[in-house]
Amino acid sequence: MSRVALPHDAKAGPTKSEVRAVLLSKLGLTDADHFVEVGSCTGAVTIEAARRAGRVTAVERKESRLETTEKNLHVNETSAEVDLRAAEAPDGLPEDADALFLGGSRNYEAVLDHAVETGVDRVIMNVSRLEVAGAATDAFRERDLLEEVLQFQVSHGYELAGATSFDSDNPVYMLIGSASDTEVAADGGKT
Repeated sequence: MSRVALPHDAKAGPTKSEVRAVLLSKLGLTDADHFVEVGSCTGAVTIEAARRAGRVTAVERKESRLETTEKNLHVNETSAEVDLRAAEAPDGLPEDADALFLGGSRNYEAVLDHAVETGVDRVIMNVSRLEVAGAATDAFRERDLLEEVLQFQVSHGYELAGATSFDSDNPVYMLIGSASDTEVAADGGKT
């Protein structure tokens, strides 16, 4: 599959490709799935999901970022039906999601409540700030969603004085869970 092209800027960093690879592995999306992204920003995750899931809903509160998602979506090959919604979650969230990704921390508790109420099978949230990661982990636990927590950091090599040195990206905390009776396996599949 081709790389995701993001020629349009949303004035915010997209979820890095390495983080998306882990996210997609954990989601285990199929063409039968309805995937929902909260906070689509550049559209990087929406695009990746639209290459795997049958339907995708992207919810973004900032009109300019939703426009960026749409522009970036149009320059990439995808096969899913994609619904872009300008709303501040939990408003705009569909009732029939199979998988839900929270790319930001705004209103995450209300989004998690919606996931529980509607029985979302796979719920994943990425967090880069330590304090938010702790609070979000507690919120997942309080709702009996938490199945796994990952913390990882990616470093990219660059040439320095004829040798290779590394620049590190921020660490990412990935909270993985489910609001359905179906458990999520470590590889993202259902058990």
